[in-house]
Amino acid sequence: FRRVLFRSTLYVGPQEEDKLNALAPGLDLVKDYGWTHILAAPLYKLLNFLHGVIGNWGWSIIALVVLLKAAFYWLNASAYRSMAKMKALNPRIQTLRESLKDDPQKMQQEMLKIYREEKVNPIGGCLPILIQIPVFIALYSVLSSSVEIRNAPWIGWITDLSVKDPFFVLPALMTASSLLQTWLNPTPPDPVQAKMMWIMPLLFSVMFFFFPAGLVLYWLTNNVLSIAQQWMINKQLGVTN
Repeated sequence: FRRVLFRSTLYVGPQEEDKLNALAPGLDLVKDYGWTHILAAPLYKLLNFLHGVIGNWGWSIIALVVLLKAAFYWLNASAYRSMAKMKALNPRIQTLRESLKDDPQKMQQEMLKIYREEKVNPIGGCLPILIQIPVFIALYSVLSSSVEIRNAPWIGWITDLSVKDPFFVLPALMTASSLLQTWLNPTPPDPVQAKMMWIMPLLFSVMFFFFPAGLVLYWLTNNVLSIAQQWMINKQLGVTN
């Protein structure tokens, strides 16, 4: 039998990409973002760069969301204009539904006629937002997988962005911002759908009370920026709430 000696390096520690890549080329790939990797990897590099400039992970998360919202500004503007127009048409649609509630077919025809006359696409507010969903899911993966935010403080009572807010301030603000967004959005003509529009944000927000503070901060920042842009567009188009 011939004795063979192998030498190998064993790394036991957190999956910090800079350290992993320094140990061996490609070792950083053990940090698995799943199917979002193609978007998540560059988002992490941008977040890491912002942290190098700012020096605080909480403010870096906010800065990253601001940059993403700026990149999608015109796409969002198109969606919000469509929703603002739908909101302005709501009184006419409600009146139409009341007057033709016994003739659903004619009601649908008249609604489509109104949409054509006013050049409004009922799903125009959804499509631009759907395009952005993969990006924000990728950002969610980045924040979920980044060990760097463990024990990372932000401000005041937020001393660790990787655990839930101890006083639930961020989740409460997140819930309030979701309800404000619902208020700014057009109310569905169907009363059942209208009620669901208010119930869903409340149900969805319950989860955020147990999410890491860094993830809630990301969603809250995104909501606040969306509300600001939507309010501005509503004001430009003269849509009252």
